[in-house]
Amino acid sequence: MDKEFYYCELSDEIKRKITGISFPSNQDSIRISYDDLRYVHVLYVGFDGKHHEGELIVNAKIACDTVSIFKELFEAGYEIEKIRLIDEYGADDELSMADNNSSAFNYRVIANTDILSNHALGLAIDINPMYNPYITFIDGKMNVAPDNSKLYVNRDIEFPHKITSEDLCCVVFKKYGFEWGGDWEGKKDYQHFDKNN
Repeated sequence: MDKEFYYCELSDEIKRKITGISFPSNQDSIRISYDDLRYVHVLYVGFDGKHHEGELIVNAKIACDTVSIFKELFEAGYEIEKIRLIDEYGADDELSMADNNSSAFNYRVIANTDILSNHALGLAIDINPMYNPYITFIDGKMNVAPDNSKLYVNRDIEFPHKITSEDLCCVVFKKYGFEWGGDWEGKKDYQHFDKNN
């Protein structure tokens, strides 16, 4: 096992950290268990060009792929600003996205719906979300998340950290069988990658 890029079962410490935050304290009706999830440790190149440690929680089904993806991105020097557990933001997705934090597991519904997100199953990962917003249209009105990403809605202009179909991040995720939210019809989620095994 690589000492910097690895995954493992959730430790008691991690369980304590996430329970009641990203993982519901009432576990009777939820569709996932601790045993379904894995803690992932990676290195990444920050916007400062330095190497940083990152933490994710994902479904066991995608844990190996997740490690491989982030190792490839790191070795290529691909820049990611932050990779922290969403529990550091009180499991508040908007706060995490607004801080440009790349994250995965969070037992929550899709924004503006009552449908369980693939993040709730540990099957989705968001990358540099402030630069790659989630865009939906409700009653003809555009909704952008996070709120501070409106400058990056226009994907025809050039700016750093923009994920496109040719971007290395997108290419690598797709190589491992993930779908990209930027390919969706209607709504667009440029930060989002998921894999339904």
